[in-house]
Amino acid sequence: MTALSDTAARLDALEAFFATGRTRDLEFRRAALLRLQRVIRRHEADIAEALRTDLHKSADEGWLCETGMVLAEIRDQLRHLDRRARPQRTGAPLFLFPSSGRILHEPKGVVLILAPWNYPLQLTLSPLAGAVAAGNCVALKPSATSAATRHVLETIIAESFAPEHVALFAGDHAQTAELLDRHFDHLFFTGGASFGRTVMTRAAERLTPVTLELGGKSPCIVDRTADPDLAARRIVWGKLLNAGQTCIAPDYLFVHRDLRNALLERIPAAIERFYGSDLRHSPAYPRIVSDKAFTRLCGYLDAVRDRILLGGTCDAADRFIAPTLVDAPDPQSPLMQEEIFGPILPVYTFNNIEEPVAFINRRPKPLALYYFGDRRSGRAVLRTTTSGGACINDTILHVTDPALPFGGIGTSGTGRYHGRASFETFSNIRSVLVSPRRFDISLRYPPYRMSLLKKLL
Repeated sequence: MTALSDTAARLDALEAFFATGRTRDLEFRRAALLRLQRVIRRHEADIAEALRTDLHKSADEGWLCETGMVLAEIRDQLRHLDRRARPQRTGAPLFLFPSSGRILHEPKGVVLILAPWNYPLQLTLSPLAGAVAAGNCVALKPSATSAATRHVLETIIAESFAPEHVALFAGDHAQTAELLDRHFDHLFFTGGASFGRTVMTRAAERLTPVTLELGGKSPCIVDRTADPDLAARRIVWGKLLNAGQTCIAPDYLFVHRDLRNALLERIPAAIERFYGSDLRHSPAYPRIVSDKAFTRLCGYLDAVRDRILLGGTCDAADRFIAPTLVDAPDPQSPLMQEEIFGPILPVYTFNNIEEPVAFINRRPKPLALYYFGDRRSGRAVLRTTTSGGACINDTILHVTDPALPFGGIGTSGTGRYHGRASFETFSNIRSVLVSPRRFDISLRYPPYRMSLLKKLL
């Protein structure tokens, strides 16, 4: 564990190392990313065991949603590093002739990454890859909740980076508060909106730029033109991934009345197909991360017991909650006012598409929106709603494409990352005008010849 008294000295070391200019060198960045890639592969078994301990994730789910995604992000940064870092020449307007413009991507400096517990490897190391690729020094603060994964992260970071280049802080909430007392050149936070407000407030005190990857209530619409078999499989997969503890999990469902019965019949079949008939003993079904989170979710269910269509079973000893469907809970209830972050899915029925669209638009803008049905109708829904990201006839998978910038809007977040977006998030995009010394056009100086200037402008 990192002692609180040591925090300031370690941050000072990051600042001093950045000042040397070493991290600006592309070969230095490339070597650091390659080391991180090798170390992650070396510790794949340790990562899988840690995720199993923290969240009861199967080795396959852990690789699919954590290790594999981090390795894909590192590969993307390595593959495109030269092109992303290369100065871009811009065409100058006639009135600036013979000057020329350049856009430079330079590192911001020392950045802070605050990571959550639900995807403790992916949401720590994916933004780290972008920050290192962009040439920064990094203070890294994983969640204290996922303790086993945090321990593996300490090993990975120690074997991949010099402590003055990337420093991992493994303390508790008190250390997070101490980190937020310091000035950073960028602050990247993934987590809940409540603490996100605190992070943004503290950053604003120092005018620190922020990226906030938050969450919210991501809606899912199953229209009358949807394939109910496909929709059931993909909704169940997206909702039960990590036992619903995913910021972009479908948070509530609108299904057209013509497909309601067909969809509700297929959802239990999809659950059994994925996890077997006895979910309690399924090696693939995750658990709720903590007693506090378990109690919160069971409280939601206790308030709507008369509306449960499927599931509702809770086992405190194992922090197990069965996949649960809830029929049309009160929109003002806590279940529909707060992000669920668990395997509970409220289900509403609609007659025409304007109903779910109006419902969605009355609420804070979600991190994701999912539509099942005709693609043309799906695009029409996207034109009349707003969300950070979206899928048509799928869930979750938009987050896996490095070419698609990921992030929220409004209360679901601000800023984007993944692939090029990560590189740009952690870069200062510097605009430079280069003017030759041998040409000095008199039109720029008083007394101005406005008739000529107006023609040029």
